[in-house]
Amino acid sequence: MSDYSLENFERPQLETPNGEQRILMHSCCAPCSGEVMDAMAASEIETTIFFYNPNIHPRKEYELRKEENIRYAEKLGMEFVDADYDTDNWFERVRGLEQEPERGARCTVCFDMRFERTALYAAEHGFNLISSTLGISRWKNMDQINASGTRAAARWDDMTYWTFNWRKQGGAARMIELSKREEFYQQEYCGCVYSLRDTNDWRQQNGRKKIERGVNFYGKPEVDCSTDSEE
Repeated sequence: MSDYSLENFERPQLETPNGEQRILMHSCCAPCSGEVMDAMAASEIETTIFFYNPNIHPRKEYELRKEENIRYAEKLGMEFVDADYDTDNWFERVRGLEQEPERGARCTVCFDMRFERTALYAAEHGFNLISSTLGISRWKNMDQINASGTRAAARWDDMTYWTFNWRKQGGAARMIELSKREEFYQQEYCGCVYSLRDTNDWRQQNGRKKIERGVNFYGKPEVDCSTDSEE
């Protein structure tokens, strides 16, 4: 077994870039956040989870991802902020970018929107440090995410976006281990209606069934849990 597996990994005491021991952590979903939340708890960094993801489509999918995240936050005793599901604003922001590929300009606009709202909440509630769980997924461009987070934090004096690489030292593998242990819901597309469209198009072209939302959970014997969440 890897030295970095959940069973035998000795978590280091993380040091934040500005010495803060309090952080507002934007969360996209339970599978991506679980490992990050454990790392925060082990380092005794007071963590508030901020769930703001108006990109997730449809509403039923959004609620399922949110409830899974709430479940784990309650298990760790972390405060959870349920931000508004303002999809109208999201569609307005990405108008004209409907045909952009994953990791393209639409994703940048989406990250900007989500992190700007995170930074605003942080400024209004006395947080000087923000970050996001999005970067732990191998499906994401970490530089793209960090650039959006840094831009959002720069709007406010004395605010920092923590660009920590959550994938390193086996973080991405532990994310899957933890998701299996907790039997988190396993989403199969990034979240937005356009990623759902493109993923289903790819599946049909490759002889696979369209996505069935709300049915797959990590750790269940009938589900292939070898890959991480696309969110």
